[in-house]
Amino acid sequence: MEIVEVLLALMAACVAFAVLARRARLPYAVVLVVGGMVLAFIPGMPEVELDPQVALAFFLPPLLQASAYRTDWKAFKGSLRPILLLAVGAVLFSAFCVGVVVKLLIPGFPWAAAITLGAIVAPPDAVAAAAVLNRLRLPRRIVTVLEGESLINDATALVLYRFAVAATLAGSFSWFEAGFSFLALAIGGGMIGWLAGWLAVRAARRLQDTLLETASSFIACFASFLAAEAVHVSGVIAVVTTGLVLGHAQHAFTAQTRRDSRTVWQFIEFVLNSLIFILIGLQLNGILDRLHEYPNWHLALLAVCVSVVLILARFIWVIPAVWLPRQIPSIRRRDPMPPFSHTIIISWAGMRGVVSLAAAMALPVTFPERDLLVFLAFCAILATLVLQGTTLEWLIRRLGAEEKRRTVMPHEEAAARTLIAHASLREMERRAEDFLSGAIAQDLLPEFRDRVRLLDGINQGPIAAERAARLEHRLHALRAGRARLLRHRDEDGLEEELMTRLVEELDLEELRLRRLLGAADA
Repeated sequence: MEIVEVLLALMAACVAFAVLARRARLPYAVVLVVGGMVLAFIPGMPEVELDPQVALAFFLPPLLQASAYRTDWKAFKGSLRPILLLAVGAVLFSAFCVGVVVKLLIPGFPWAAAITLGAIVAPPDAVAAAAVLNRLRLPRRIVTVLEGESLINDATALVLYRFAVAATLAGSFSWFEAGFSFLALAIGGGMIGWLAGWLAVRAARRLQDTLLETASSFIACFASFLAAEAVHVSGVIAVVTTGLVLGHAQHAFTAQTRRDSRTVWQFIEFVLNSLIFILIGLQLNGILDRLHEYPNWHLALLAVCVSVVLILARFIWVIPAVWLPRQIPSIRRRDPMPPFSHTIIISWAGMRGVVSLAAAMALPVTFPERDLLVFLAFCAILATLVLQGTTLEWLIRRLGAEEKRRTVMPHEEAAARTLIAHASLREMERRAEDFLSGAIAQDLLPEFRDRVRLLDGINQGPIAAERAARLEHRLHALRAGRARLLRHRDEDGLEEELMTRLVEELDLEELRLRRLLGAADA
């Protein structure tokens, strides 16, 4: 029962910290980590140890799959060059820079062990980035690159980490073997992830049941990760691939499943994100207890140097990585140089998170200076979350990179809605010509023609104003209908199941109208 009580207490703390973060307008990841640190020093607070295997096998797969599921595959492919430059190049460069600094500050430290620390702290975290980026309206290209990087960089870092640990314990290292192994792990993980996603899609087409289809998406998530790890290929790449396959084949799921599973996954993401960050904070007390033999000034110096180098290394890599490829005319024509503000934002968005901590905690007990490496990894996570996480929103607005809320419907959305309306009208006109049932269709034609008329000039001044007025009238009528339904339930009684269905229909219609009005957040 103790684990249940601790879990419920942590969930309550997560909700409280999330509310505090919203009111203070801070990234909730930062508030959760700092809050966890405060809780860790409360007398009598039970020590909570984060099992690294649990962190990687339980927390990471659903969070990565959820991010991959939402990824725009077309945009991902279009930004593959910058994504790979960050997910592979920036990770390796950052790991090397951190390793060099640790070696300089601690001359007797083995090179492979120093690179191990670099591999631990090198990959920015998908969860930490999403916790900040979801609150902002950034240009789509920036979001695509950052999300795409965070989906792949864990695989790069974990492969380097695996070989660096082995080299430290065995005393030898082969870059050629590491490179070949990375390709093999990535290809193997991709194949297993694709197979798991394909099976989940096939199952969804046969199940045709919301609960079962949602459950199958969770099964696919963990199955792809665990199967890949069982055959010693990349579980990270496997679960990301599964998420991309499921996202690309969303049409295989029923409309009810798409709507309900989105709510389920959003809840799961909030719970796991919150628990991860508060558990990161709760580790600090135990880490410090194991470092009592080190002078505080020495620990502080090492922590500051590692964190500063980690942040600067990303700038040193990103700026040339943006500029150099565009010196090739064919690339420059296809992908012009982005604004410098975009480069600065991508460079600054390097928050670390659960993967770094889990990798540090998974170091073998016999690893040289294990406790010191765990402490430095924790400090790097804390520094990037607090420093970059709290200032990223300010930086984006200072640079003027945040997109303003549109007062008109985006062109692509307007075109798609117009396409739907014209196709629906043509079908209704075809049915109106039917001798037997044409009278019913004739009655419905004015409604469909009116919808087409409004959508054809959707962003033109008079049409847009008329459309907004019509939608406002519909909203007021809908609210009146809901209020009357509630009075009817209170006065005359109404079955709860029927009441729930009717309110759900009204809620869906209200959400649709608000989305059309551009007031979904109201």
